[in-house]
Amino acid sequence: MTASAWAQSPSSVEIKDPWVRATVAQQKATGAFMQLTAKADSKLVEARSPVAGVVEIHEMAMDKDVMKMRQVPGLALPAGKAVDLKPGGYHVMLLDLKAQVKEGDVVPVTLVFEGKDGKRENVEIQAPVRPLNSAAAAGGMKPGMKGEMKGDMKPTEAHKH
Repeated sequence: MTASAWAQSPSSVEIKDPWVRATVAQQKATGAFMQLTAKADSKLVEARSPVAGVVEIHEMAMDKDVMKMRQVPGLALPAGKAVDLKPGGYHVMLLDLKAQVKEGDVVPVTLVFEGKDGKRENVEIQAPVRPLNSAAAAGGMKPGMKGEMKGDMKPTEAHKH
Protein backbone atom coordinates (compact mmCIF):
# COMPACT_ATOMS: atom_id res chain seq x y z
CA MET A 1 0.00 0.00 0.00
CA THR A 2 1.37 3.43 -0.81
CA ALA A 3 0.79 6.77 0.79
CA SER A 4 -1.28 7.98 -2.09
CA ALA A 5 -3.91 5.52 -0.93
CA TRP A 6 -3.84 7.02 2.55
CA ALA A 7 -2.82 10.64 2.17
CA GLN A 8 -5.49 13.28 1.83
CA SER A 9 -3.66 15.04 -0.99
CA PRO A 10 -0.76 14.36 -3.33
CA SER A 11 2.51 14.69 -1.47
CA SER A 12 6.13 15.37 -2.33
CA VAL A 13 6.95 12.31 -0.21
CA GLU A 14 5.72 8.80 -0.92
CA ILE A 15 4.68 7.07 2.29
CA LYS A 16 4.62 3.32 1.96
CA ASP A 17 3.20 0.71 4.32
CA PRO A 18 2.56 2.83 7.42
CA TRP A 19 1.67 0.94 10.60
CA VAL A 20 1.56 1.35 14.36
CA ARG A 21 2.39 -1.35 16.91
CA ALA A 22 -0.44 -2.37 19.23
CA THR A 23 -0.04 -1.83 22.96
CA VAL A 24 -1.10 -3.64 26.11
CA ALA A 25 -3.43 -1.98 28.60
CA GLN A 26 -1.70 0.79 30.57
CA GLN A 27 1.18 1.03 28.07
CA LYS A 28 1.80 4.70 27.38
CA ALA A 29 4.02 4.57 24.30
CA THR A 30 4.33 2.85 20.95
CA GLY A 31 5.96 3.35 17.59
CA ALA A 32 4.79 4.18 14.08
CA PHE A 33 6.72 2.75 11.18
CA MET A 34 6.73 3.24 7.40
CA GLN A 35 8.93 3.82 4.39
CA LEU A 36 9.43 7.38 3.13
CA THR A 37 10.69 8.31 -0.32
CA ALA A 38 10.98 12.02 -1.12
CA LYS A 39 10.81 13.36 -4.67
CA ALA A 40 13.28 16.13 -3.73
CA ASP A 41 15.69 16.50 -0.81
CA SER A 42 13.62 17.18 2.30
CA LYS A 43 13.28 16.30 5.96
CA LEU A 44 10.66 14.82 8.23
CA VAL A 45 10.58 17.52 10.91
CA GLU A 46 7.47 16.83 12.96
CA ALA A 47 4.68 14.34 13.51
CA ARG A 48 1.36 14.62 15.34
CA SER A 49 -1.42 12.24 16.26
CA PRO A 50 -4.64 12.70 18.23
CA VAL A 51 -4.02 9.37 20.04
CA ALA A 52 -0.86 10.66 21.76
CA GLY A 53 -0.04 13.62 23.95
CA VAL A 54 3.48 13.80 22.53
CA VAL A 55 4.81 12.62 19.17
CA GLU A 56 8.53 12.61 18.46
CA ILE A 57 10.92 11.39 15.77
CA HIS A 58 13.32 8.89 17.32
CA GLU A 59 16.44 7.00 16.44
CA MET A 60 17.61 3.71 17.90
CA ALA A 61 21.19 2.77 17.32
CA MET A 62 23.83 0.52 18.81
CA ASP A 63 26.65 2.27 20.65
CA LYS A 64 29.15 -0.51 21.37
CA ASP A 65 26.94 -3.09 23.10
CA VAL A 66 24.28 -0.62 24.25
CA MET A 67 21.09 0.08 22.29
CA LYS A 68 20.34 3.79 22.64
CA MET A 69 17.16 5.60 21.73
CA ARG A 70 16.96 9.34 21.40
CA GLN A 71 14.81 12.02 19.88
CA VAL A 72 16.17 13.58 16.70
CA PRO A 73 15.24 17.06 15.44
CA GLY A 74 14.52 15.78 11.95
CA LEU A 75 15.13 12.93 9.57
CA ALA A 76 16.86 13.69 6.27
CA LEU A 77 15.10 12.31 3.20
CA PRO A 78 17.48 12.36 0.22
CA ALA A 79 15.68 12.66 -3.12
CA GLY A 80 14.63 9.32 -4.55
CA LYS A 81 16.12 7.25 -1.72
CA ALA A 82 13.79 5.15 0.41
CA VAL A 83 14.24 5.74 4.14
CA ASP A 84 12.83 3.07 6.41
CA LEU A 85 11.25 3.89 9.74
CA LYS A 86 11.29 0.48 11.37
CA PRO A 87 11.68 -1.24 14.72
CA GLY A 88 15.26 -0.88 15.89
CA GLY A 89 15.93 2.18 13.72
CA TYR A 90 14.27 5.49 12.99
CA HIS A 91 10.62 5.65 13.96
CA VAL A 92 7.85 7.98 15.02
CA MET A 93 7.33 7.67 18.77
CA LEU A 94 3.82 8.07 20.12
CA LEU A 95 4.09 9.01 23.81
CA ASP A 96 1.53 9.72 26.50
CA LEU A 97 -1.08 7.58 24.75
CA LYS A 98 -4.66 8.55 25.57
CA ALA A 99 -5.93 4.95 25.31
CA GLN A 100 -4.75 1.47 24.45
CA VAL A 101 -3.90 1.04 20.76
CA LYS A 102 -5.45 -2.24 19.64
CA GLU A 103 -4.79 -4.49 16.67
CA GLY A 104 -7.24 -3.59 13.90
CA ASP A 105 -7.48 0.08 14.95
CA VAL A 106 -6.40 2.78 12.53
CA VAL A 107 -4.25 5.60 13.92
CA PRO A 108 -4.28 9.00 12.21
CA VAL A 109 -0.81 10.55 12.00
CA THR A 110 0.14 13.90 10.51
CA LEU A 111 3.67 14.04 9.14
CA VAL A 112 5.32 17.41 8.53
CA PHE A 113 7.96 17.55 5.80
CA GLU A 114 10.26 20.48 5.10
CA GLY A 115 11.85 21.04 1.72
CA LYS A 116 15.25 22.64 1.10
CA ASP A 117 13.44 25.94 0.57
CA GLY A 118 12.01 25.76 4.09
CA LYS A 119 8.48 25.21 2.83
CA ARG A 120 6.53 22.79 5.01
CA GLU A 121 3.96 20.25 3.90
CA ASN A 122 1.56 18.37 6.17
CA VAL A 123 0.56 14.87 5.09
CA GLU A 124 -2.11 12.97 6.96
CA ILE A 125 -1.97 9.20 6.93
CA GLN A 126 -4.10 6.47 8.45
CA ALA A 127 -1.78 3.83 9.91
CA PRO A 128 -3.29 0.40 10.62
CA VAL A 129 -2.39 -1.16 13.95
CA ARG A 130 -0.47 -4.43 13.82
CA PRO A 131 -0.07 -6.98 16.64
CA LEU A 132 2.19 -6.14 19.57
CA ASN A 133 4.82 -8.63 18.46
CA SER A 134 4.89 -7.33 14.87
CA ALA A 135 8.45 -7.18 13.54
CA ALA A 136 9.75 -7.11 17.10
CA ALA A 137 12.50 -9.54 16.24
CA ALA A 138 13.51 -7.52 13.20
CA GLY A 139 15.85 -5.26 15.08
CA GLY A 140 14.53 -4.28 18.46
CA MET A 141 15.99 -4.95 21.86
CA LYS A 142 17.05 -8.52 22.25
CA PRO A 143 17.44 -10.53 25.45
CA GLY A 144 20.70 -9.64 27.16
CA MET A 145 21.04 -6.39 25.23
CA LYS A 146 21.58 -3.28 27.29
CA GLY A 147 19.33 -0.32 26.55
CA GLU A 148 19.44 3.37 27.24
CA MET A 149 17.04 6.17 26.44
CA LYS A 150 17.97 9.80 25.97
CA GLY A 151 15.78 12.83 26.31
CA ASP A 152 12.78 13.58 28.46
CA MET A 153 11.22 10.13 28.59
CA LYS A 154 10.26 8.90 32.00
CA PRO A 155 10.85 5.27 32.95
CA THR A 156 7.11 4.59 32.83
CA GLU A 157 7.12 5.68 29.21
CA ALA A 158 9.65 3.08 28.19
CA HIS A 159 8.57 1.06 25.23
CA LYS A 160 9.48 -2.12 23.50
CA HIS A 161 11.13 -2.25 20.10
